[in-house]
Amino acid sequence: MPFHFSALALAAAALSLVALAGCDAQRISELQPGVSTEADVRDRFGAPETIWDEADGARTFEYNRQPAGQINYMITVGADGRLVAVRQVLTAENFARMDMALVRRSLGKPAKVTPYRLSGETHHDWRFVEPPNIPKVFTVVTKDGATVLRTQIGPDMDAPENKGGR
Repeated sequence: MPFHFSALALAAAALSLVALAGCDAQRISELQPGVSTEADVRDRFGAPETIWDEADGARTFEYNRQPAGQINYMITVGADGRLVAVRQVLTAENFARMDMALVRRSLGKPAKVTPYRLSGETHHDWRFVEPPNIPKVFTVVTKDGATVLRTQIGPDMDAPENKGGR
């Protein structure tokens, strides 16, 4: 019986993630760059996780779907209060051009941060989907939480399809 409950709970969680992704697509389709306002963005997405001030007076709103989701949106509103861009930032292309100074700013809050005291390394993990629909994890390994030592991409072993009924 406990397995049945776990499978049911897992199915419900997966369904809610699919629904959330569908809701995001609907919300994004209702926004138009140059036309939609900050109020329109907040009406559709709510309060952002973080607001980043840009040098040109624009502001970028972080809408984080971590730790369970595989998407992070950065929505930029210009100094005039109009929508400039909606970007899903957890992509292999973005990962390839990162340095630690830009990682948090560009990708949003990680799904998980794991410090390893003996080695002095910290692993910062972001879950994402590699097209067409392969769950992956992007990891930035830092020394003392600041200097990037390496990055890696591997399978997302916490994704429901990789759990294998555990």
